Amino acid sequence: MSDVRPSIAIDIDQLCIGMFIQLDMGWMNHPFPVSSFRIASHEQIALLRQLGITSVRYVPEKSDTDFQSVDKQGGSALPPLLGASELPERPVQSLGVDSEEGAVNTVPPEPSTALDACHQRYGEATLRYGDLERRVVHHPEEARAQAEELVAEYVSELGGQGEPVIRVLSGVCGESSAYHPVNVMVISLLLGKALGLHQAALHDLGLAALLHDIGKIMLPLPWRQSDATAWIPAQAGPYEAHVGESVALVARMGLPDTVQIPVAQHHERVDGSGFPRHLKAGRLGLSSQILALVNHYDRLCNPASALREKTPHEALSVIFAQHKERFDPVVLASFIRMMGVYPPGSIVQLVNGQFAMVVSVNPARPLRPRVLVHDPRVPREQATIVSLDTLPDLGILRSLRPSQLPREALDYLSPHPRICYFFERATDPGPREANL
Repeated sequence: MSDVRPSIAIDIDQLCIGMFIQLDMGWMNHPFPVSSFRIASHEQIALLRQLGITSVRYVPEKSDTDFQSVDKQGGSALPPLLGASELPERPVQSLGVDSEEGAVNTVPPEPSTALDACHQRYGEATLRYGDLERRVVHHPEEARAQAEELVAEYVSELGGQGEPVIRVLSGVCGESSAYHPVNVMVISLLLGKALGLHQAALHDLGLAALLHDIGKIMLPLPWRQSDATAWIPAQAGPYEAHVGESVALVARMGLPDTVQIPVAQHHERVDGSGFPRHLKAGRLGLSSQILALVNHYDRLCNPASALREKTPHEALSVIFAQHKERFDPVVLASFIRMMGVYPPGSIVQLVNGQFAMVVSVNPARPLRPRVLVHDPRVPREQATIVSLDTLPDLGILRSLRPSQLPREALDYLSPHPRICYFFERATDPGPREANL
């Protein structure tokens, strides 16, 4: 009889990169795509600690690290994210190098027309929102017509053929005050579609998402250009008043309760910790829960103060590890699947050592996004776009903050401080990308 054990229970402080572990918990209780995996980064170890667990099961036969070599005294207390100076010194292998001929077989530059179209549509949406915002007080009927026309266009597009692909935009032109409502509208519509809302419900959700903060125009300037995290409880009253002001303006526009209610509840949480009425799950509809989650995510990525901003990957990790009880588990699970473990805009290091930025995620393949790769041999305007879905041996090693990139990679990838999202139709990769 063999004395080999399939797994060993070890203390969380004994984890290190290369260990294959098993988590004795359901998928919705941790932020990883599967419950059994090989640890690839210090960030994963940090996330495991954030879960509050004290031990995991280690599988020696599937591990690259011998448990006996782990320092049981010192453990693996390493920072969750490495600075650029702390990144491992390893040879950086460029993508698709043909060793026999020395030729570089990279993906052709992404056609500019698709990306340009996304930028143009997003910029136009911000201008149209700005116009309706200026009309809503004195010409509410006109503002309503503008809002409904904009939302109807997007709902119609989402109802077409093919899965929509979420992508990040940089250097967006338009009205900056409209970035948040347009972001929330786009992501809410995508999440509503993923959760099976019919066209009429999607239309109302889109209107609520676009108009959820419209009441801020009625607030004094200091509160108008802020978010919920900017104030201590004693100062929060004037800011929280924007919810009631938003509902009043939406009602003045003549929009139905199916729009007014999600607007009124976009800061409520299923555990009762939200405002203004501290409602719990049983009193919150699906549209309200979608809007509350998406609004929270965008505020984490794009807070009023840049000092508090998080990368998309960090924002998703914070929601899952620290705020999970505030949101419906079904809605949250659908959101994570849709955005991917590394949402568009995330800065990552690939397993071959190269740095990249996630540019789009196909909800049908959430763990295999498309990334823009830093390759100093390729001009920035011809930067390589790689679909990880076509390269099973190439994955993401870790997530990084932009400040942790080497200067040349930071300049090349040019991550924009504001995360803006749009959508486009999924397309099949061309022959060169598929066979890269």
